[in-house]
Amino acid sequence: MTHKVPYEFPGRLTAEQQAASFVQALAHWDGNSPLWLFGYGSLIWNPEVTFDRRHPARVHGFHRQLCLWSRVNRGTLDCPGLVAGLDRGGSCAGVAYCLPAATARAELETLWEREMFMGSYEPRWLRCRLDAGGGHRRVSALAFVVRRDAANYAGKLSESEILEVFTRGSCGRFGTSLEYLLNTVRALHEHGLRDPHLERLARHAEAKMQRLPKMTT
Repeated sequence: MTHKVPYEFPGRLTAEQQAASFVQALAHWDGNSPLWLFGYGSLIWNPEVTFDRRHPARVHGFHRQLCLWSRVNRGTLDCPGLVAGLDRGGSCAGVAYCLPAATARAELETLWEREMFMGSYEPRWLRCRLDAGGGHRRVSALAFVVRRDAANYAGKLSESEILEVFTRGSCGRFGTSLEYLLNTVRALHEHGLRDPHLERLARHAEAKMQRLPKMTT
């Protein structure tokens, strides 16, 4: 699937810049071995890649945080939403996908259009601990780490600031920020994973939405 961005905006990468980042990232892969991909947000519940197996996984040195303004997928230029980035510090539980070598490059080319058009992320190879069949093993996995110099980096927002995004009605081509949050929490639970911070935000956001006055026609 090709994801067409409906309009131009500051910070968007050119096709040449996206291609260069793709070549640079895959220079660390031999092209013959299966490729591991680490998902921590929408990649858990909407990976859009063909894989032959997946496992709950954890990376150290980075944590999941709602720290990126979304002006296309979950909001607009005038009313941006929020999505997650993999930011420095702590650790992060997610899902690692094993992409067959024969199809990995083509699968990632499509994924690059979805994840890299805004220049929000730096693709990096991280040490990833898999929880596979009751045992643990470590692999090098490709992950999209947030760029703090990106035009849409929101930094560390307070809980009240995040909840305000959920309740103000921001909505993009893929839905709202609250839907993004709830999908992520649900998908983590389906893999036996927890994120107490996101779970607390989800509870508070849903309670706040229920207290809002109903719209009448």
